[in-house]
Amino acid sequence: MNSCFISGASQVWAALGADSSLLERVSCGGPSGGLPARLPVMELARATVTVCSLAAAELASVRTGRPVPRVRVDDGAVATAFLSDRLVRVDGRAWSTFSPLSRFWRASDGWVRTHANYPHHRARLLAALGVPGNGDEEAVDAVDRAIAGLTALEVEEIVYAAGGLAVAARGPGDWAKSEQGVMVAGQPLLKTARIDEAPVRLPDGAALPCAGLRVLDLTRVLAGPVATRTLALLGADVLRIDAPQLPESQEAHNDTGMGKRSTTLDLRDAADHRLFGELLDAADVVVTGYRPGALERFGLSPEALAERRPGLVVAQLSAWGRYGPWRERRGFDSLVQVATGIAELEGSPDSPGTLPAQALDHGTGYLLAAGVLRALTEQHRTGGTRLVRLALAQTAHWLVHDLATPAPGKDEAFDAEHWLTETDSPMGRLRHALPPVSYDGGPVNWARPPGPWGTDAPVWGGA
Repeated sequence: MNSCFISGASQVWAALGADSSLLERVSCGGPSGGLPARLPVMELARATVTVCSLAAAELASVRTGRPVPRVRVDDGAVATAFLSDRLVRVDGRAWSTFSPLSRFWRASDGWVRTHANYPHHRARLLAALGVPGNGDEEAVDAVDRAIAGLTALEVEEIVYAAGGLAVAARGPGDWAKSEQGVMVAGQPLLKTARIDEAPVRLPDGAALPCAGLRVLDLTRVLAGPVATRTLALLGADVLRIDAPQLPESQEAHNDTGMGKRSTTLDLRDAADHRLFGELLDAADVVVTGYRPGALERFGLSPEALAERRPGLVVAQLSAWGRYGPWRERRGFDSLVQVATGIAELEGSPDSPGTLPAQALDHGTGYLLAAGVLRALTEQHRTGGTRLVRLALAQTAHWLVHDLATPAPGKDEAFDAEHWLTETDSPMGRLRHALPPVSYDGGPVNWARPPGPWGTDAPVWGGA
């Protein structure tokens, strides 16, 4: 194993409070040229998948009483998985991951990136800029003109005040000096905590690490669904719950809905809130991916969840962190890249750039799954309701400042087709990436394809 791989994985494994000697059970190989970038993106991808795979192997050992299985990480499988949202096909049809209004724009003094994939975000962007909600071609021209007459920070402030999403491009130095950047730099990559004295889980000999576990998935594209997709691979009964008034992309769900079921509940409605409570009373894991404060008003803070359901694992994901002036802001991978200086580092003097994949999303997703798996392992040992917290901005800081850049070398040829497969689904013939998380004797694919988003009954599997 190369030193960059050991360094990245060992950093995360230590942050998870795990036994460092287990890293000796990991090996890696395969073509390493799948995620070319100036920043060490392949090292981030490899490290996050490694710790997730090792955490799965460790939990499998705890539940069966057998030795921890060996883990082999394949760089080709990892790179393909990090590109999964771009590679998914239904009956040969691709989809565009970004709408015409989700892009870079030149402001009067720099660059801005907007995110308008969802209709409500599109409407808020146009309203903030005083642009009519016409067709995409006319709207692009009008937004271009409106942003050109404003500074980048003016656009950011105006659009966020209207509930939309726009971030001014900053250099890494500017971000580091900002109040939010200073606070991100002072945080660990991830946080884990025990918040009560719930009893231990008893080993039961289950063949898969998450067999028999029920996971409430309250996340949206992309990091949270990657995490819960991984828990489904490892045997969990994952039920994704969305608000019926918030639109979702079926195309995105075709990628991240592998192994899950999907339903809608309106927590503002008394009957739906009561039904959600019944699901919660039988859950083992709750994963949330909404901005801080969005779910707490429904009684879903970690403390409230622990009081109602002692022994839960509560995993929380946010874009900017649960602290600082940006703590309640919405955010996506593309916007975090722009704010934290990644776009400048990957760009040119003429324009900002992007990472070769939504690596902050995918990497944080595997870190989140690893945190859940390690929390479950610790519950078997010492009990307790467990809390895991991550943020895309913290993953970005890790990528820019803490991961070692590999020495220049010749990358082996990469062809994603080797790590893609096809299966029949309710939507048609589905081509998708194979899971990169694996260990000796572990699952090699999901037990079920995704179905139409939001159409499953709000019950646990088998109920």
